[in-house]
Amino acid sequence: MTLSLFFQHLANGISLGSLYALIAIGYTMVYGILRLINFAHGDIVMLGSYIAFYGVVMFFLPWWVSFPLAILLTGVVGIIIERTAYKPLREVPRINLFTSAVAVSFLLENLGLVIFGARPKGFHRPPVMDTVLYIGGAAVVSYTPIIILTALVLFGGLMFVVHRTKVGMAMRALSKDIETTGLMGVNTDQVITFSFALGSALAAAGGILWAIKFPQIQPLMGVMPGLKAFIAAVLGGIGDITGALIGGFLLGIAEIMLVAFMPNLAGYRDAFAYSILILLLLFRPTGIMGEMEPEKV
Repeated sequence: MTLSLFFQHLANGISLGSLYALIAIGYTMVYGILRLINFAHGDIVMLGSYIAFYGVVMFFLPWWVSFPLAILLTGVVGIIIERTAYKPLREVPRINLFTSAVAVSFLLENLGLVIFGARPKGFHRPPVMDTVLYIGGAAVVSYTPIIILTALVLFGGLMFVVHRTKVGMAMRALSKDIETTGLMGVNTDQVITFSFALGSALAAAGGILWAIKFPQIQPLMGVMPGLKAFIAAVLGGIGDITGALIGGFLLGIAEIMLVAFMPNLAGYRDAFAYSILILLLLFRPTGIMGEMEPEKV
């Protein structure tokens, strides 16, 4: 393999890892606060891409209006889901919350099949994202660096919110102890709702970028990215935002490099990701950045 081809595969791996990381952050934020695996998160990815699609196709909005609007509207959907499906169940056993998350996932998927139809639709890729760039001898389609840069900007904005704002400070406090944080005057309901909205918005951004990279959408398109993002979150240390970022990049790069160096195993790339999850749970269940929590007595 030539050096230019290696860098081409590396760029593809980083862009795929960026998508996994964007989606994984939603998992890790919700788990960090509620200790809930939001299995409907992958379907939020699908919803964001469809809203962006219809904004361009049905309402004739320019892509630079439709895409941000889809992210905003998907954040609102995240609020609705949290208020209707999760908030009423916070005081019940966690298995009930988990069941509700699975039910929401099936609901969104089947609503998608009924409303959008099962036939895949071609996603509009803006011309600026569809040109070939030659960087150091490597041929890279322009959406690849755009995906990476967009993801990094969103990561930077998220880290600013989490570490430099009052709501971010409240989110970090809730991740340690919800009850005590509430006793200190923090409106925990609003902070949790904000976390769902923010995670859903990032999932929508990930879904739109996923549809740009793989320009075909269908109602079950969020299942596999959602599962891969969950693996990335566990790999990095679920509950840790930086860990989700690291896990996403590692998983994306590993998948692409597996196909590049061992093309005969290309059909097993999904099995490779699941094998990583199994090995991780066996030998380091807390992930790369996670810490073992002390047992409660």
